[in-house]
Amino acid sequence: MRGKTVFYPIGWDDNGLPTERRVQNYYHVRCDPALPYDPGFSPPASPGTDQMPVSRRNFIELCRRLTDLDEQAFEEVWRRLGLSVDWSTLYRTIDDGSRAISQRAFLRNLARGEAYLAEAPSLWDVTFQTAVAQAEVEDREVAGSTHTIAFRRPDGTPVPVVTTRPELLPACVALVAHPGDERYAALTGTTVRTPLFGVVVPVLAHHLADPAKGSGIAMVCTFGDSSDVTWWRDLRLPVRPVLGRDGRLLATPPAAITSRAGRTAYRQLAGDTAQAARKRIAAMLGAAGDLLSGPDPIRHAVNFYERGTQPLEIVTTRQWYIRNGAHDEKLRAALLARGGQIGWHPPHMQVRYENWVAGLAGDWLISRQRFFGVPIPVWYPLDDAGRPGYGAPIVPDDGALPVDPAADAPPGYAPGQRGEPGGFTGDPDVMDTWATSSLSPQLATRWTLDGDLMDQVYPMDLRPQAHEIIRTWLFYTVLRSHLERGVLPWRHAAISGWVLDPDRKKMSKSVGNVVTPMDSLRSYGSDAVRYWAAGGRLGADVTFDPAQLRVGRRLAIKILNASRFVLGLAPPEGERGDGPEARPRDEGTSPQAVGGSRGPSPGASIITEPLDVAMLERLAGVIGQCTRALDGYDHTGALAAAEEFFWFFCDDYLELVKGRAYGERGEGPGASARAALRLALAVILRLFAPFLPFVTEEVWSWWQHGSVHTAAWPAPGEVTPDPDQAAGPGPALRPSPAALAAASGAIAAIRGAKSGARVSMRTPVRTLVVTARREHLDAVLAVLPDVQAAGRVEHTELRAGDQAEPAYQVTL
Repeated sequence: MRGKTVFYPIGWDDNGLPTERRVQNYYHVRCDPALPYDPGFSPPASPGTDQMPVSRRNFIELCRRLTDLDEQAFEEVWRRLGLSVDWSTLYRTIDDGSRAISQRAFLRNLARGEAYLAEAPSLWDVTFQTAVAQAEVEDREVAGSTHTIAFRRPDGTPVPVVTTRPELLPACVALVAHPGDERYAALTGTTVRTPLFGVVVPVLAHHLADPAKGSGIAMVCTFGDSSDVTWWRDLRLPVRPVLGRDGRLLATPPAAITSRAGRTAYRQLAGDTAQAARKRIAAMLGAAGDLLSGPDPIRHAVNFYERGTQPLEIVTTRQWYIRNGAHDEKLRAALLARGGQIGWHPPHMQVRYENWVAGLAGDWLISRQRFFGVPIPVWYPLDDAGRPGYGAPIVPDDGALPVDPAADAPPGYAPGQRGEPGGFTGDPDVMDTWATSSLSPQLATRWTLDGDLMDQVYPMDLRPQAHEIIRTWLFYTVLRSHLERGVLPWRHAAISGWVLDPDRKKMSKSVGNVVTPMDSLRSYGSDAVRYWAAGGRLGADVTFDPAQLRVGRRLAIKILNASRFVLGLAPPEGERGDGPEARPRDEGTSPQAVGGSRGPSPGASIITEPLDVAMLERLAGVIGQCTRALDGYDHTGALAAAEEFFWFFCDDYLELVKGRAYGERGEGPGASARAALRLALAVILRLFAPFLPFVTEEVWSWWQHGSVHTAAWPAPGEVTPDPDQAAGPGPALRPSPAALAAASGAIAAIRGAKSGARVSMRTPVRTLVVTARREHLDAVLAVLPDVQAAGRVEHTELRAGDQAEPAYQVTL
C-alpha cells in the first residue's frame, strides 16, 4: 500500500526434539539406530504399553509423515487468518534445500575456524539423551535438601562441607574456599580425605567460593554445576566422572577410588539414578558417622532444558561448537555493537540482547544426539585399530550437499569401508535446530542454490519474533550473518510478548489452558481474531479475551452495515450505480484516483457543507496519525486511531447528515454529504485494511477496482478540499474542529434527552438551547442545519455564556 514490493516468506521449522517427542507419543515408537530399515513398516494401530523400537530411517520417515499432516493444519490456520505471506516461497527446515544450506554454512564456519570439535563438560538432558546449549536452559525452583558431611584432615579432624548433591561425592576432586576467608587460610594448600571413598583431594583457593554459603568451603565434583566446571578449568583439576548419559551412576568407580572399602561403597551406588543415589549415600554417610546434619529441606533453583522434565546434568562429551564471543572479547564486542545497530521495537528489548551477549559463559554447542535433524556433514578416518581420527574430519564435496554421514560414504571411500580399520565412520549427531533456524534469511532466499534473490533482499528489513527467543533465534541469526557476510541480517526487530490465558498465566499444554486458534477463527471470524491480536503492543504480553473478539466481530459487522448505507445512497453526479449490488465503477473513485492522488479527490469539489469539510479535515488528521503510528511500529495505536474515528463517523456524523444525504435540504447539500461519505469510506477501508483484511476487501469490491490491499495508502491531501469552496456567507460558517465537537455535543444531548424520557428518536424537539462562548456559538451556527434536521429540532436558541464547554438544554 506504500508502493513497495515486499518479500514476505513463510517457512516451517519442523526438525528437532519437539517433533521427535510428538512422533514417539503419536505413533508410540522409539528410535533404535541399531535396528535395520524395514521398508514395509507401518506403525501399530493398537499400540501396547511399551513404545515399539524402529530403525533410524523408519523413525525419520514417521517424523516426515507427521510433520506433513501438522503443516497442513498450520497452513489452514494461517490462510484463514489472512497472513499475507508469499506462499510460493514456502520452505521447511528439513527439506533438501534447507539441509544443503545449513550444511554449507556449517562447513564454511569450519573452514574459517569458527566451528570446532571439542571434548568438554556439556549440559546434558537425561530424558532426551542429548547435549543442550546455554540458551536452551531455564531455572526452575524445586524441592531439595542440604547435607553437611565430614571430610577428614590427615589427623582425623573433620572439615564440615555443605552440599545438595552428596551422590557426587565419588566424583570429588577438591575443596575450594575464598582466598580471603580466614577460617580456611591455614587449610588452603593442604589435603583432606573424602568420606566413604577415602580419596585424598587438595584444598584450594578460588575467588568464586562464597564464604556466606553453607560452611564457606565447597566440594568440587566433576561435574555438579557450572561452578564446578569453572573451578575445574581454572584450577586445572582432574576429571572423575560418575554420571552416565542416562542419568545413572556408572558401573565402574573412578580410578582414584583404590581402597577396598571405597570400591565396596561405590558398588552400592552403581546403576542408581542421581535421586536414588542421593538417598542411599545419605544413609551410608549416617551409618559411617560422617553425616554431621541433614538432610534439611530447601527450595532452590536448578537448571532444566527448556523442554525437559528432569534436571540437567553436566557430562563430559565430544561436541561441535561455533564461536560466539564467550571466549573471544573482540567477537563479543563486535556482536554487542551489532545489537546497537538494530532498530529495536520496543527499544528496551535491546537490553535483553546485550545482557545475553555479555553473560555468555561458553561457545554455542550446536550438536545434538538425536535423529530428525540436519546431520553434521563430516566423517572421521579410522586408523588400523579402528580408532576415529577426530582431529582430521573428512568433509564432503560442496556439490554433494546435502549428505547424511550415517548413510553416505565420504569422498575417496567405498560404502563397505564403514566401520572397518583404515576406513571411516560418520558423525552420528545432528545440528541443533537453531543452527538451521539461525539461517532463516538464507533459507527463505535459497542462498547458494539459485537466482540472485539474496542479493536483492539481504539485509532484510524486519525480524518479527517473541521476546524469549532473543537469546536464541535473534542472537544466533545475528551471529551467523556477522560471521558469513559481516553485516546485520535485518535492520529492525519487532519483539512481541506472550499470549496469556484469561487469568494472565502463560498458556501451556501441560497445564491445559491452551486455546487453539482455529476454534476462535470459526467462532468469531478472522477479522475479529486479528482485531484482538492487533491490540497487543510490541514488547507486552496480551491476554486472550473472548470479549475483545466479540468487539472485533461487532466492528467488522458495523463496517459492512455502514458501508451498505453509504453506498446505498444515490451516488453523486457523475458516478454510476445504485449501491453495493450494482458494483459501480468510475474513474473518479478508482484506487488510482482515491488512493494514488496526493491532492484532493476529484469528487471533493462538490463537498461544500461546513460539517462535511470539518469531518474530512478531522479524517486528514487521522490519516497522519495512523501513518506515523505504523511508521513507528505502533500497530495498536494505528488501529485505535482508525477505530475511534470510525465510531464517530457512524454514531455522530452519519446521523447528522443522513437526512441531508437523502436530499431533504436540496441537491447541493445532499451531494456534498454523499460525496463526503464516499470519500471518507474509501479512506476508512484502507486504514482498516491491514487489521481487518476480509471485511475491507469485501466492501472495496462492491465499488472499486482491484484489491484494497494493493490500493495506495491514503494521504491527508486526498480528503482536504479547498476551504474557499465552503458554503456560507462568511467566517462564521468556516469548518473547524469546534464545528464537529459542537455538532456531536448537540446531537448527543438530544439523544440523551429522548432516551431519558423513553421516547422514540424520531420524537420532535420543541426547543434546543445552547449556552456557550461566542466562538463556540459560531461553531454551532455553522452546523446548525444538520443538528436541527438530525434531532428534529423545531426551535434553537443560542445564548452567550462564559463556561469553558457548551451547555445544551433540550425541551421535548
